Amino acid sequence: MQNGYYQAVGGMVAQFNRLDTISNNLANTNTAGFKRDDVIIGDFLSLLKEQRDELPIKNNTKDAAKFINRSLDRVPKVIRSYTDFSVGALKRTGNPLDIALKRGDRFFLVKTPNGLKLTQNGAFTLNQNGELCTKEGYKVLGANYFQNRQPITIPAGKKIDISSNGTIYADNEEVGKLYIAKYTHNISNLKKIGNDLYNLTNLNDISLSDDGDYVASGFLQMSNINPVKEMTALIETNRLVEMYQKVMTSQMNDLNSDAINKLASIKA
Repeated sequence: MQNGYYQAVGGMVAQFNRLDTISNNLANTNTAGFKRDDVIIGDFLSLLKEQRDELPIKNNTKDAAKFINRSLDRVPKVIRSYTDFSVGALKRTGNPLDIALKRGDRFFLVKTPNGLKLTQNGAFTLNQNGELCTKEGYKVLGANYFQNRQPITIPAGKKIDISSNGTIYADNEEVGKLYIAKYTHNISNLKKIGNDLYNLTNLNDISLSDDGDYVASGFLQMSNINPVKEMTALIETNRLVEMYQKVMTSQMNDLNSDAINKLASIKA
């Protein structure tokens, strides 16, 4: 009789996780380069159907079924999370060091204390040494970084222009070129770190986009969050939480009370 209560609890926990994701999306509506996150809610049984051909059991459909609790395996849970890499709107800033990526499958390469990472946040600046870096101070790497291991340095006091392929000019003299990285595997495998960095575990996972119309200087790519859709999802999730709460209350109070009264009357 408690299976319904367990399923309701599982459903509520899944919706709480979705609520956290939606809230983070809304909090980063105005964060440059932020990509929307979302979750997929399912159950263990649906996962089993996807993966059972790979199970190390001779007869997947019969022997595997012996280990399945049909009630518990129908409990809703977050089975997958993903990031939407569609391109956000481009906002004109007029600052040549604000650089927007025009494609959702391209990234800047930056050097952090924890190694090389990818980002789509092009709000750059110059540090005290004239090196191109992010607002957090991470150095933005150039196309020839793996040859000379040097950051991009821009002389002070000169007019900066950046072409659509990422070549940087100071007073019409080329001083560097951005490393525009293409992730060579399924982009959904990228793991987000914080709000605008992505983990890079293997340098073989990226390739240099050497030439092409990839960037727009003087623009920022804003987040791809649609506040109206996120607010709608927030209201929907809150209603589902309330529904699960009512189911739990009904399960524990009404059904259990009814069962106790019936048992008492039988004993009498």
